[in-house]
Amino acid sequence: MSVSIGAVSYLNTKPLIFGLQQQLDCQLRLDLPSRLADDLAARKLDVALIPSVEFLRGRQFSIVSDACIACRGPVRSVRVLFRKPPQRARSLALDEGSRTSAVLAQVLLARRYNIRPSLQSFKIDAAVDSVQADAVLMIGDRAMNIDTSAYVADWDLGEEWTRETGLPFVFAMWVAAGSQIPAEVSQALQRARDAGLAHIDSIVAAEAPRYGLTATDCRAYFLEQLHFTLGPRELAGLDLFRQWAIDLQLLPATSQPLVLAPL
Repeated sequence: MSVSIGAVSYLNTKPLIFGLQQQLDCQLRLDLPSRLADDLAARKLDVALIPSVEFLRGRQFSIVSDACIACRGPVRSVRVLFRKPPQRARSLALDEGSRTSAVLAQVLLARRYNIRPSLQSFKIDAAVDSVQADAVLMIGDRAMNIDTSAYVADWDLGEEWTRETGLPFVFAMWVAAGSQIPAEVSQALQRARDAGLAHIDSIVAAEAPRYGLTATDCRAYFLEQLHFTLGPRELAGLDLFRQWAIDLQLLPATSQPLVLAPL
């Protein structure tokens, strides 16, 4: 039986889906993380790499792999650009593709400065100059090479979270709607991640030119700025994020507990 799988259409996902369709009978679709979460909830997908905050919302999802997109410091591709000093920001434009990062930005502003900014939408195909907010959240590929010289502050949200907590941050996880996913699917997702990391130079050679990166820069992004395994510290960071988001009513008090399905 073919499995429908959705993965994020950003550079950071490439090591997670390396050779996946050769290892598993699946239909693989690439899309924005926010859309994947909605389609998984609507049962249009069997498994998807969705924003971690969507798992935490408590939609009867289950984590089906220890492969993930996380960081243990600067992540580069998740940033808030400030037109005013962060403590004076009163409006925040949110990248259309963001869900987890949108909540993370609000959590950090609230904890540091007791700020709850008004929110605006920032369309995926819009220029950053088209939004007039005090701060702009950008994620994914378009956040990686933005000229920050016109901004008074530039937050890398991975770096800011780690500075605040000392813990990793998990942006996305492989999740199923329900728990009836064959073990072979979980195993294939983990094998694809392992193969991607083992063949990182091949991925870099193929992808770096497409994204305007040098091979050295692209390799550092995959191996130094990103982390692809959901371990105990990643789960601890995710649980702290869940608690802080609940405190700010950015997640429901009935938020999903962090339990891995048998892998």
